Amino acid sequence: MNIIWDTQPTTASEIIKQLTQTTEWTPATIRTFLHRLVKKGALNFEEDGNRYLYRAAITRHSTVKHASRSFLTSVFDGQSGPLLTHFVKASQLSAEDIQKLKSLLEQKESKDD
Repeated sequence: MNIIWDTQPTTASEIIKQLTQTTEWTPATIRTFLHRLVKKGALNFEEDGNRYLYRAAITRHSTVKHASRSFLTSVFDGQSGPLLTHFVKASQLSAEDIQKLKSLLEQKESKDD
């Protein structure tokens, strides 16, 4: 989806070219995956001569939001605290990252009061 979000509209050939450089997927596998994404409503396409132009039917933001909720539910039983603790402990954070996290937590704390 990142390829499509970043380059839309894009052709299957362009998607295949990029994915075969970074994965071991075959062109047939990629075409099947595109077809499934269309059937699920994640992609739209239009005919352009003898090729299809693909566009995302869902936004990156909504996809990240859904995937995050699903991950939180399935891995951390819906609990945000353990998830955040895990990522803070497991990540290398710059001083700037730490400051941003502190600021977000302070904002969250003041909103919940």
